[in-house]
Amino acid sequence: MNLLAFDTSTDQMSMAVQRAAHSTRPLQVWSLAAPGGAQTSAHLIPAIQGLMAQAELSFDQLDAIVFGHGPGSFTGLRTACAVAQGLAYGARVPVLPVDTLLAVAEEARLQHAPEQENYSVVALLDARMDEMYAGRYVFNNGAWTQTQGHILLSPDQLVCEPEDAVAGNVLAPYGARLNIPLARYVTALPTATALLRLAPQLLFSGGAIAADQALPLYVRDKVAKTTAERAAEKAAL
Repeated sequence: MNLLAFDTSTDQMSMAVQRAAHSTRPLQVWSLAAPGGAQTSAHLIPAIQGLMAQAELSFDQLDAIVFGHGPGSFTGLRTACAVAQGLAYGARVPVLPVDTLLAVAEEARLQHAPEQENYSVVALLDARMDEMYAGRYVFNNGAWTQTQGHILLSPDQLVCEPEDAVAGNVLAPYGARLNIPLARYVTALPTATALLRLAPQLLFSGGAIAADQALPLYVRDKVAKTTAERAAEKAAL
């Protein structure tokens, strides 16, 4: 399949284009990672256009537009949904929203145990405000199953099964509080290439939707503390 994938749920934006195999050429993938955050809205579309040009594809040749729909950065998720909707409307192609924690799990599996038939992982993304987004996933017989999540928890609340790997971007901010051996931790982000690897199973199971149904997955509705809450916390110190 011809696919465009992108994720802007963290401080790094990731994009990839897959061009289907042909009788004269193999399947090919072009990918790019760049700083995200405040720069995402300005740079995402030009970067996508550059990758599409490298792949020599037009948007109407895509079979689907794949994007990370959350959980993650509030602004990043809104940007991803808006771009996915706009491109899909214009090209008249479906969109495929993908769980960003599942993408973290898939990226960790590729790094940590690509040949392992059974793999369980707790995927974590920094949610700021001293919290993490968490979900547990099991890879078996070539397919992923979510067994827990999506939840918000503090680093001190993390509990894992003995067989679980732990993956994500939370080691730097919360490492000493995670209560897990460092050998079990895999630094991983929800990359666009992970989205591409997940896409076939999700498309086969009916995950593609119309552009107007592309919505962010918010695990936390409250994204900032009020002035009164910040003042109360400061007074309590």
